Amino acid sequence: MVFGALEKIIMGNNATNKHSNLISTLRWCLVITISCLPVFGFAQRLLLDRIIVVVDQDVVLQSELDARLQDIRANAAANNRPLPEQDELQSEVLDALILENLQMQFAERVSIRFDDDTINRVLLNMAENSNMSFDEYVTTLEEAGVYLMTREQVRKQLTIQELQRGMVNSRLAITEQEIDNFLSSEMGREVMAAEFVINHMLVQTSDSDSAENREAKLRYAADLAARIQEGEFFGEVFAEAQRARLFSVNSTQFDWRRADQLPNIFSEIVEDMEIADVEGPIEAGNGYHLIQLAQKRGGTDQVVKQTNLRHIMLMPNEIRDDDQSLTEIQEIREQIIAGEEFTTLARQNSDDSNTVVGGGDLDWVNQGGLPPLMEEVVDGLEINDLSEPFRTEAGWHIVEVLGRRETDLSQEYSRSQAENTLRDRKFDLELQNWLIEIREEAFVELVD
Repeated sequence: MVFGALEKIIMGNNATNKHSNLISTLRWCLVITISCLPVFGFAQRLLLDRIIVVVDQDVVLQSELDARLQDIRANAAANNRPLPEQDELQSEVLDALILENLQMQFAERVSIRFDDDTINRVLLNMAENSNMSFDEYVTTLEEAGVYLMTREQVRKQLTIQELQRGMVNSRLAITEQEIDNFLSSEMGREVMAAEFVINHMLVQTSDSDSAENREAKLRYAADLAARIQEGEFFGEVFAEAQRARLFSVNSTQFDWRRADQLPNIFSEIVEDMEIADVEGPIEAGNGYHLIQLAQKRGGTDQVVKQTNLRHIMLMPNEIRDDDQSLTEIQEIREQIIAGEEFTTLARQNSDDSNTVVGGGDLDWVNQGGLPPLMEEVVDGLEINDLSEPFRTEAGWHIVEVLGRRETDLSQEYSRSQAENTLRDRKFDLELQNWLIEIREEAFVELVD
């Protein structure tokens, strides 16, 4: 807002003045005297906005409070929610604005900023959630007169979230003993347990079935399992079995459950299954079950594929354009093939500041830990292969694969997950403590 900017300029130029003098000055900056038409014969003073709170080196305006109250009332009306009494509501909203203002001042001091591209990506997600294109969403906001306001709200929200994450996490300390205690606790075991999505079908039996009929149902269930194992989709096999009506076949939905939340006949089996594995027929009192592991998440078993590699990167710059960079990295590749040392050439030429000292060594990298384009190239290489030059957003690369292995990172993963869980549990309380501290330490003065 123009007046907010004007206030901040004045405040910056008079930082050594007392706050009372500042308030007095700013009041007059927000009042414009305009001469009315001769028919009235006198001048009027028109109040466009006013300061209602001074917060350290910034202020809260009446217009900010009015806009926030209007939004809250509109949302409450749309969702049929009751609101506190007017005075209580206004006091709560004003406290929230003061805290937001303080946090934005903190963010400015530590240089937390988000560029327009980041804001556009958030708006694109908002547009997709509303089943609109980016341009359609922007047009809708512009027609409603809230486009610029929405951008600033997104920017403020991202800024405050980033500030809170950094400030609060720096205050949190998770000890090794806390991690040990959590992992050995019942809650820890529940949190760390893997969860599964199971595809299921049941070929039903009954007590009245003859031995011959039960045998036929068992063979039928085995045939269904074989078809799925050979590549047919579980859902299509189930649907076809229901249409055929040879025997009664039904299904139970098992979405994201821990093993101990599944029927006992499945709980031990599922923990040893890989994605897409099929088990069955599994005999139970009500028939023959088939299960397929559709999805899995969490758990402490983390065997990770790793690749040992090194690379050289050339970035186009003021003295070397994109084509020249490609030509140069092709020449470097030819030198390596001719027998020159990779590490020496990397130290002499690579523009990757993180690996240049180590001769381009990236060490062991987990699968999925590289940029997608580089991951695709690396996946296509054998051990000791040197790639052709390829382009990423960073520049031109050549990569050499030195080795591959599978590493059990279960213990490291478990402790990392436990630490994250403990940190999440402590975060909200520590956030409230930090907000109370900055509020108590700030200069806040209500303006009559």
